[in-house]
Amino acid sequence: MNDYYSLRQRYGIFLDSIMISAQLAAAFEVSGWPKPGNVHRTSDFGFTLFEHFIAGSIALGPSCREAAFGGLKGKLGIIKLNKIGIGSCINSAINSINLWHYGGNTHLGTILLFMPICAGAGYLGSIGLIEPSSLRSATKLVMENTSTEDAVNTYRAILNSQVNGLGKLKEPEHPDLTSREATNDLVSNKFTLYDVMMASSSRDTISREWISGMEVTFQLGYTTFKSTYEEFKNVNLSTVHTFLTILSKFPDTFIARRVGLKKVKFVEDAVKIGMGIAQEISDRAAQVLKLGGLSTIEGKKALIQFDADLKLAGSDMNPGTTADLTASSLLVAILCGFRP
Repeated sequence: MNDYYSLRQRYGIFLDSIMISAQLAAAFEVSGWPKPGNVHRTSDFGFTLFEHFIAGSIALGPSCREAAFGGLKGKLGIIKLNKIGIGSCINSAINSINLWHYGGNTHLGTILLFMPICAGAGYLGSIGLIEPSSLRSATKLVMENTSTEDAVNTYRAILNSQVNGLGKLKEPEHPDLTSREATNDLVSNKFTLYDVMMASSSRDTISREWISGMEVTFQLGYTTFKSTYEEFKNVNLSTVHTFLTILSKFPDTFIARRVGLKKVKFVEDAVKIGMGIAQEISDRAAQVLKLGGLSTIEGKKALIQFDADLKLAGSDMNPGTTADLTASSLLVAILCGFRP
C-alpha cells in the first residue's frame, strides 16, 4: 500500500494531467454550438440539460485518473495488463456521474472510449509531449488485454447508466445487455470486454472503435480538429466541424438503432432498417460542411436549421455516437498537447 501511495505521489502531476484532459475534452464537446441534434451550450433536450453534461464531464475525471494509474502500473510491470481494471473504471465513472446529476445517461459512450485512451496515456508513463501514434498503440494494447472482469463491470455500468433503447439480440454471440443474468454468462464463457466489443462491432461504432484501434478517433476526428484549429484558431468551430466531419462519413449507429427499434425488436435488424435515415442525416452534414459550416454565413444558417430540424424530429434523431467520437477526438488532441 505504501508503495502504491509513493507511486501516486511521484506521478501525481502526470496522472492529474490525464484526468484534466478528459474533463476538458468532455466539457468542450458538449459546449460545441450548434452540434445538430445534441444538447449544447444554447440547447437542452427534454429533462436532460446542458448543466447535466457539464456535471458529468467533471464527475468522470477521477475514474479517468484511475485508468491512467492502471496503465502506468502495467507499464512498470507492477500488474499485468489485464489487471488494469478498465471495466471497473467505466463502472465507477457511471456511478460518480449518477451521484452528481439527475439527467439520465449523459456520458456512457464517451466513457467507453475515454477509459482505454486514458489507460493508454498512463501506459506511456511520461509527462512530456505524447505522440498520437504512440498513444494509439498503447490504447490498442490496453483494449486487447482486457479481462472477463472488465466485461462484467462494463455490463454493470450499462445497467447503471439508465440507458434505454438497446434492443434484444436475435442470435446472441454474447450475453444480452438487457439480461440480469448476463454476468453469469460472461464468467462461464470467459468473455473478455474485447470479445464483447468484437461481437457487436458490425452494428455499433463505439464497439468498432475498440476493434479498429480507435480508427475514427485518431485518423479522422483528431486530425480534423487539429487542422481546423490551425486554420481558424477557434475551439467551438473546430469542435463542431469535427462533429460534422465524423457524422458525414460515419452514419450514426445510435440513430439507426433507435429508428429501427420502432419497427422491430432485434437490434441487428433494427440497425439495418434505421441506417437509411442515419445516412440521410450524414448526407445533410456533408452539405453543411460544403457550405462552409460555421466559417460562412450561409453554412452557419444551414447548420442552425439542421440542429432545429433534428430537435423537432425528437430524441431518436440525436447523433449521440458522433458526439462520443468527437469527445474522444478532443481527448487525443488535448493529451497530445492542444491548449486553447
